[in-house]
Order: sequence, then C-alpha cells, then structure tokens
Amino acid sequence: MHNYKKITFLILCCTLLLSACAFPDKEKGENQVPAKDQLTMVQTAVDEYQKASNGLLPLKERDDSYSIYLKHPVDFNKLKPKFLSQLPGNAFENGGIYQYVIMDVDKDPKVHLIDLRTSEVLKDIRIRIDASGEPLQLGKKVAPNVYEIDYKKYGFKKKPTVPSPYSNERLPVYMNGGNDFVIDYRLDLAKAIKKEKSLPKPGTDIRYLLYKETPILPAYSPEFTINSKNEPVFKSKVKKY
Repeated sequence: MHNYKKITFLILCCTLLLSACAFPDKEKGENQVPAKDQLTMVQTAVDEYQKASNGLLPLKERDDSYSIYLKHPVDFNKLKPKFLSQLPGNAFENGGIYQYVIMDVDKDPKVHLIDLRTSEVLKDIRIRIDASGEPLQLGKKVAPNVYEIDYKKYGFKKKPTVPSPYSNERLPVYMNGGNDFVIDYRLDLAKAIKKEKSLPKPGTDIRYLLYKETPILPAYSPEFTINSKNEPVFKSKVKKY
C-alpha cells in the first residue's frame, strides 16, 4: 500500500508538470484575445433576456462564498435557443477556455470572461498538495492573510505560478488562512498603473485597471491598491485609506 501511494503521488506530479508545459507561446495571454463578436453575441442575448424577464438575468445560482469575479456565471440554458441560437465557440460549455460571467448585475450588467486555464493550474496544484498526505503548511507571510506555499514540503522545485491572462508574466500563487489560493497580480498591475494619466487614491481597489481594455477578469485575486509611491500592494497593507 505504501508503494501504491508513492506511485500515485508520482503520477500526479507528472500531471502537474505536463500542465505547466501546456501553455506554449501561441496560447499566452496576449495571444488569446477573445473574439469580440462572440462576446457581443452573448451580451446582446443577456440584454434581451433581461428585458423579456422583467429585469432578471440569466445567471447560475452561487452563494456568497464566491468572489465578485466568480459569483455570476452566465446560464446558457436560459438563453438558448430563444435568445442565443448557438453557444460561443470559446465558452467552457462548448469546450472552450473561457467562463462567461456577468459583472455589475445590479446597475449595468456587462459580460466578462474568466480564463479557465488559470483554474486548471490551480486545480493541479491542489491535487498535488492533497496527494502528498501532509497537513497544510503555510510559508512566509506576504501580507495579512496572504502566505507563500511551503512548496518544498510538497515536492515543488520552485514556487508555484500561473500564466497571466494579460501578459507573458508568470504570477505567484499564494494561499490565505482559509486554505484558498490567491493569485498575485502586482506585476500586471504595475504595468497598468504606468499607462494611467490619473490614479485613484490609496485604498481604492485597483483591479479594475486590469480589465479596462479587455473582458478578462483577474480571478482568484485578493484586493489590491496603490501606496504613496504609486506601487501596487495588497490592499490590507495600506493602513490609511
């Protein structure tokens, strides 16, 4: 039985390595711009559904445990065939890499996307941690309620990262005290800040800068803001808002 566990763990490790290699250059964030016509098609269908349903939206039910970016996925079963003749080719429900979600559901509902390739990498990391049979071990504290993963304990050769949906960057993966993964988008946010002519005040959640010009949302992210030097930091690190 002991040898069986070892073999199982090795298989899972190989699976993780294969997943990490599954993002060739042609599949990196900036080369996977979602087709605008598909996004427009779904947005139109959502708008028409809302008008015909007295303000209701075609959403899947999710509780408050989900983050703002993951909480309101589009329920395509409510849209087809009356409002949508076919599913977009890049939708998860059609074998694609994007989960369609709706933001600002109470004010101005807009369709956005979650890049599920990131989710797959996180899933592989979770499998590897669980397969080790070791109790969860958090590493160095990065920010309040944000910790490094003790990667050596679980057999990782280097700190876990995920490919950015916005750039060529590899983004660090941390954990919070609730055993949830969080992705550090500060590398992408630093680039976004440099493009801004006027910046929000410290304490303001600046994640919106990442999806101002793209429909892709920063999934699995804690809140970020800027400090007095206009550098992106975890929001909890800014004491005076």
